[in-house]
Amino acid sequence: MFTATVHFTQHRECILRRLTADVAEPIPIEIEEIQNGFVTFVLRAGPHTDPFQAELEAADHVEHVKRLDDGNLLVTKPSCGAYSAIYQNHGTLRRSNTVSGRQREYNILVFQREDLKHIIDDLEGFGTVTLGKLEEFRVSTDSTLTERQREVVAEALSRGYYDWPRGITNEELAAELEISRATLHEHLRKAERAVLSSAMADGHKRTGRRQFERIGMGDE
Repeated sequence: MFTATVHFTQHRECILRRLTADVAEPIPIEIEEIQNGFVTFVLRAGPHTDPFQAELEAADHVEHVKRLDDGNLLVTKPSCGAYSAIYQNHGTLRRSNTVSGRQREYNILVFQREDLKHIIDDLEGFGTVTLGKLEEFRVSTDSTLTERQREVVAEALSRGYYDWPRGITNEELAAELEISRATLHEHLRKAERAVLSSAMADGHKRTGRRQFERIGMGDE
């Protein structure tokens, strides 16, 4: 499992690009849900909340805008492509990510290096990608995973269940473990939740407009 900081220059037109183009500091964004091509997120607009809200509400393609408090907006709109590229390749966004005009900073958790390669390949179809940081993520020894959950996840990883395309179907994996599909999904769901919750609990540091060198995918 790996964590990666990905810096992305969006080439497509996007309302967030217009909103943040003239803002001095990157705007934090936290993804809540990706579904049917739509993304729901919290935009931590701070002092820009009023003008951001007005422009979002005036945009025909924005499905929903709700003011959460003085500095935060809950928004649902069609994805411009980046979030779909991350999630369809088994990536998960962690921490707070940022938007600044064309520039995006995504902190991504992936199970396999190959997943990250696919994410970068897809992003390069409509933007420029720089990999700023790549680290192996290890669950702490006080993880809440049970021994059985560890066994199931280890078997899933070793048999290519998290590869794309999958190296084994859920029916085949359940048969290998001699459990039902329902039990398999229950173990995986609880294990994934525990691992992702541990990852999300880490502190974060915003890097803003810093420049990064590309790190070879074969390197740690």
